[in-house]
Amino acid sequence: MTNLLIHSMSEFSEIILDALALASADEVVEVCAEFGGMSTILADYASSRNGRLTSIDPAPKQEFIEWAAAHPQVRHIAKPSLDAFDELSGVDAWLIDGDHNWYTVYNELNKIKALCRRDHKPLLVFLHDIGWPSGRRDMYYAPDQIPEAFRHPYDYDAGALLDQKVLVPGRGFRGMGHFAFAEMEGGPRNGVLTAVEDFVEETRQGGSGIAFAEIPAVFGLGVLFDTGADWGEALAQQLIPYHENSLLASLERNRLRNYLTVLDWQDRAAEAMAHAAGPR
Repeated sequence: MTNLLIHSMSEFSEIILDALALASADEVVEVCAEFGGMSTILADYASSRNGRLTSIDPAPKQEFIEWAAAHPQVRHIAKPSLDAFDELSGVDAWLIDGDHNWYTVYNELNKIKALCRRDHKPLLVFLHDIGWPSGRRDMYYAPDQIPEAFRHPYDYDAGALLDQKVLVPGRGFRGMGHFAFAEMEGGPRNGVLTAVEDFVEETRQGGSGIAFAEIPAVFGLGVLFDTGADWGEALAQQLIPYHENSLLASLERNRLRNYLTVLDWQDRAAEAMAHAAGPR
């Protein structure tokens, strides 16, 4: 099914690598490796600078584990991000593509900010899935790891549709047992983009200069960076053409509508086959 939809953070690799080079980032951390699509790109970049990639993923695919073990410039930490961050220091850039919910992302960003301040590093963070469906709706891979006070009612089988706040049973973009969505879209403490916006607002209220660029394609890429960094103005100029680009947003919406249409065809075909087979 995933072959029908481009979904990887690696689709943004040119933008990300240009930004890493601009910031002279040597120590790079990524949250979530899965199959390692973005990891291989980052590892090549780190190798070119005699740097290191640290990949945080408690349960990546076996292919990634074997690949990481064969590359000395790659360190794998098999822990959830909020636990693994305590083992890190001197990080120049962060890529966040793990559990797509408010609680996890908001706390990841605050831990990153604290580590950057401790290590006297400017903040540079890339975040995937700031767009639909997880921008304003929590996704949970492990709901029991989210404190109840921050966990919305969720469903593993009902799916998300564009322009509908409530999940639809047996239809739409859904986890089918692999992940759960919050039943309702929108509202406080719900979704990746909401977490980023809350973090940015609190950071600015605390007197720190922080910029946030939104690239509305392939589920959305967000870039957070310290405006006081030596490379801050240059990075802003690099990102401006992509920031809230209306053409990219239109193409992304069309892409998602097409994908949801294919899902609907498949769901209806499966229902028709089940009906034709009759009761067993």
